[in-house]
Amino acid sequence: MPDQGLTDEVLLEPGVVGAAVSRSILIIRATVTVTAASAGVLLVAEPGRQLFLILCVVLVTVLEIDIMTWWPSIVRMPVTMAVLDTLGIAGALAAGGPGLAYFCYAAGCAALSGALLQLRAVPIWVAQATVSYVAAIRFLAEFRLPADVQVFVLACPMAGVVCGVGGALARTAVDRQLQSVVSLVNVAQRSAAASERARLARELHDSLTKTLRGVSFAALALPSSLRRHPELAEQLASTVSAGVETAAQQARGLVTGLRLDRPEEPFDRVIETTVRDWSRSSGVSVELALMPTDPPITVRYELLRIIGEALTNVERHASARQVQVRLYQEGGMLRVVVDDDGRGLPRRPSGPLEGHFGIAGMSERARSLGGTLATGVSPAGGAQIAVAVPMRLTEEESDLSVRPG
Repeated sequence: MPDQGLTDEVLLEPGVVGAAVSRSILIIRATVTVTAASAGVLLVAEPGRQLFLILCVVLVTVLEIDIMTWWPSIVRMPVTMAVLDTLGIAGALAAGGPGLAYFCYAAGCAALSGALLQLRAVPIWVAQATVSYVAAIRFLAEFRLPADVQVFVLACPMAGVVCGVGGALARTAVDRQLQSVVSLVNVAQRSAAASERARLARELHDSLTKTLRGVSFAALALPSSLRRHPELAEQLASTVSAGVETAAQQARGLVTGLRLDRPEEPFDRVIETTVRDWSRSSGVSVELALMPTDPPITVRYELLRIIGEALTNVERHASARQVQVRLYQEGGMLRVVVDDDGRGLPRRPSGPLEGHFGIAGMSERARSLGGTLATGVSPAGGAQIAVAVPMRLTEEESDLSVRPG
């Protein structure tokens, strides 16, 4: 039966975008901070504090990334996460003192809170900027720096706010992009589901519905025939019984046909599996020449049904010892050729008996795709079924609407 997954819409889990963006910011923050602290090891008088800061930053980053990976729903508590991460600023200040590494870490904290809370993080940015200003003033009081360097140091707290806004914008952009992708996937799934339902309706109309209609007519005539024409009633009862058996076979064939294709696998691999399964069942050897190709789902389904019908004909009527199946693309057309070395198709003066051996049904399937089906003699002297369909369908062809009966 049609894959139920085709009707299930993809949903973007809450917190997934926030967790993904936050993990990226954590990695960037750790990289920049560790780089700045590593440079500080060579410049400051107490390198031990910088080394301790590097260790703390690495451990905190690994811990937070690990938590977000195994427990992404924690992003649904963004205020708690942002506040706890902000406390790390105090730890960074205590570990490494006011300096470039600290300001890098503080800017990363602002970006993370922006990714978690977006513009709701303004109060946290203000608190972080206040702490950074205190650290900047302390840093300037401790070191005598040129005026232009002092301006740079005093600008560092505002750089944190800018990074916070950047984190919020990054979260919004990624969120919108993923929502667009999810919407496109859902549209494609709904289209595939509609095509699957239309195909099922057509299959029911062309086979099972007509058989059941005939059974219904025979059953309606049966009661009156029992009294007046017992022999006719017996024939009608046999007709009803045979019709029910035929309907059951058609239903089984319909289910089998709908299960033939596996859209997640390459088309040539699906054909190979189908043909080799038939070979094991029938005892007829097969030779395959399949070009990798990726036609639309509708084309895949109809071609697989044609191949299945052609192989069934070989098994029932051809007395063949070998079958060759070829799949290739030529001039914008996808072509499938099934050759056998059996007795060939029966002929009449005007050509092959196209109404026999399911040829009419296969031709109708090919025409529904805007293609053609031709019969002839194979190089081995048996029958040849050759199908050619466009690789890309028009809107009318891909709709596969139910044909009037």
